[in-house]
Amino acid sequence: PGGCPDLCECSEPARTVKCVNRNLTAVPPDLPPYVRSLFITGTPLARLPPGAFPARRLPDLGALNLSGNHLQAVEAGALALPALRQLDLSGNALSSLSPQAFGEGGSALEELALRGALRGHGVLSSLAALLQAGALRNLSRLDLADNALLLLPAGIFTALPALRQLDLSNNSLVGLQNVSFQGLGQLQSLNLSNNSLGVLWNSTLAQFRSLPALRHIDLGRNTWVCDCAIEDLVAWLKEDDQVEGKEALTCAYPDKMLGKALLKINSSDLNCSVPIDLPSQLQTSYVFLGIVLALIGAIFLLVLYLNRKGIKKWMHNIRDACRDHMEGYHYRYEINADPRLTNLSSNSDV
Repeated sequence: PGGCPDLCECSEPARTVKCVNRNLTAVPPDLPPYVRSLFITGTPLARLPPGAFPARRLPDLGALNLSGNHLQAVEAGALALPALRQLDLSGNALSSLSPQAFGEGGSALEELALRGALRGHGVLSSLAALLQAGALRNLSRLDLADNALLLLPAGIFTALPALRQLDLSNNSLVGLQNVSFQGLGQLQSLNLSNNSLGVLWNSTLAQFRSLPALRHIDLGRNTWVCDCAIEDLVAWLKEDDQVEGKEALTCAYPDKMLGKALLKINSSDLNCSVPIDLPSQLQTSYVFLGIVLALIGAIFLLVLYLNRKGIKKWMHNIRDACRDHMEGYHYRYEINADPRLTNLSSNSDV
């Protein structure tokens, strides 16, 4: 007790243990109980099983850095540490993250870094379930940068009332329509730079306006599409001071607007005098089609009405022709059915 594990360096005055760039495939079981800051980085550590960090032996462990390993799975109860405040899982290849990784009663965690650590939609869904379950209600900083995220699960941030810093930079986000920022009353900084955002719709902008503490939004290096849909974003940028470096935001599409600053865009540049409303156009097309079909039907009925006598005579002629034809068939059937007429027919042939 109180000793230092093999392949690790310990400092009891600083209450720190570092196991860096060592051939560790499991968490050392003999970590000293005095440790507050633990670094296990650059190792082939692949999974954290339940009880990987025993809470009884490590009651004061508050900062845990597990970045740059080969972690793929974090199982239930693996991080159930009562004093844990800072956790860094960046630079791993997580494919499985249990929603109960921090135990059943939740965690007092305040900072969580997952930069470049999420691999696949499954682990993102598990993370969303973990956050939505309220297990990390004390979280004030969340780093999800460098994860190639296209879309975020709906409601992923709804149970983070203490969140102050959210980093979503360097992903591939194409939109925020399904993301709710409601309830993030403490949010101060939002980094959306270096994504694939083409436009921010008015519903998202209204959420930004409703967050009282939000003062720093980074929207740099996105692929803004400067058509009629960007008018709301341009108006918001001109009237609001939440966006940092908004003077540098430029259009990426179409070609005629390439490189033009968003703050310098006017309605005349977008040629939006006649608003494009595709659903309304489709509705108008359907109405017109219905009118044309109704007119064709009315003309058809009118033709039938005007030619009713001729049609009636034609129907009677068809009926008489069918009747004569059927009588001929009936006569031939009677001849073939009468043996006397059959023999007479045969003798006549002879």
